Amino acid sequence: MEFGVLLVAELLALGVATGFVAGLLGVGGGMTMVPFLTAILSHRGVEGGLAVKMAIATSMATIVFTSLSSVRAHHRHGAVRWDYVRGIAPGIVLGGLASGAGIFALAKGRGLAMFFAVFIGFSALQMLRGRQPRASRVMPGAAGQAGVGSVIGLVSGLLGAGGGFLSVPFMSWCNVPLRQAIATSAALGFPIAVANVAGYLIAGRSLPPALPGAFGYLYLPALVIVALASVTLAPLGARCAQRMDLGRLRRIFALLLFALAAYMATRAF
Repeated sequence: MEFGVLLVAELLALGVATGFVAGLLGVGGGMTMVPFLTAILSHRGVEGGLAVKMAIATSMATIVFTSLSSVRAHHRHGAVRWDYVRGIAPGIVLGGLASGAGIFALAKGRGLAMFFAVFIGFSALQMLRGRQPRASRVMPGAAGQAGVGSVIGLVSGLLGAGGGFLSVPFMSWCNVPLRQAIATSAALGFPIAVANVAGYLIAGRSLPPALPGAFGYLYLPALVIVALASVTLAPLGARCAQRMDLGRLRRIFALLLFALAAYMATRAF
């Protein structure tokens, strides 16, 4: 696959959009990156199933950088619940390692695409419905948070997403204010990404390079360009999230997820 000006432009545009969405919605940017990077790789001749896997792994690697930029901006607004981060993160690390090092390597690329579509579509429906949780519902204790974290880490590793599509609806369901849920989700993106990238490196260590610039499941040119662009834009998205009407923010989140779910469903078939 030729690494030319058009590819650089596409990756820069993807990084700008990914960074802004990561800051705005606390989703790490993976849900926007995976479908578009899959299309970029497929358009340039990478086999469909492998393109999905490479997009997922590369997306997760960029979240290592995007999440740090995003969470700094949210932290300045005092919106991050660090007590929840400490409770959920240990489970995330275990789930992420299990996903990246084991299940991901065995799964079929098109099956992952369908899994992505179903999970994202369900999350979108829950956010769009916007049903208010019972006032008595609260976040679970330490063991419950660790259990939820393991599920988030496992599923995020299979989808290449920062976990916001699960953690934001879950925390909202537990009566955590939406802006705090988004900010806390951004902070959780870092342990999710580190654990899963470690797993991908283990799983792909013997994989022959699929194209120039590939290292196992990671496509390094996309990682570098998208990470640089997304880190620049994430703080702007975070500032917008703190000022935007909550109802509008929820609808934007849901509609974005529906669109991405539809695209990945087409990739599965």
